[in-house]
Amino acid sequence: MKIFSAKAPWYAAGLAFECIHCGQCCAGPEEGYVWVTQEEIAQIAEHLSVPVSQVHRECVRKVRRGYSLVERADSKDCIFLKHSPEGDNNCMIYPVRPRQCRTWPFWNANLSNPDAWAQAATRCGGINRGKLHSCDEIEANRNATRG
Repeated sequence: MKIFSAKAPWYAAGLAFECIHCGQCCAGPEEGYVWVTQEEIAQIAEHLSVPVSQVHRECVRKVRRGYSLVERADSKDCIFLKHSPEGDNNCMIYPVRPRQCRTWPFWNANLSNPDAWAQAATRCGGINRGKLHSCDEIEANRNATRG
């Protein structure tokens, strides 16, 4: 006899997502936090070929007990989001982007229910297109954003 029954999440069949490099997840208009670890800061520095101290000074801000990437004051866009005249938006640190960025859009807030997922899709053109991610992949990403 099974006492506890774990109900399958609403996305048990998987969800489609493919980054289209639109930069919407990196853009304002509201201020936010992109949490980074010391290890990620070191990877960013290496990727940019600059000293870690420079990344700390120019690209990171101390927030409570952690660190967050700096945002542009005028737009609240991530400091590493590069806009081009052609309309392409690229992350200058994409290969070493922080875990928080790598796990988008599989965040708790977006996965809470189908309506939350649909709301995230209004801002992110990569949601509901491209590769179908399995429930296990989604859960791994979701869990990576915790703690």
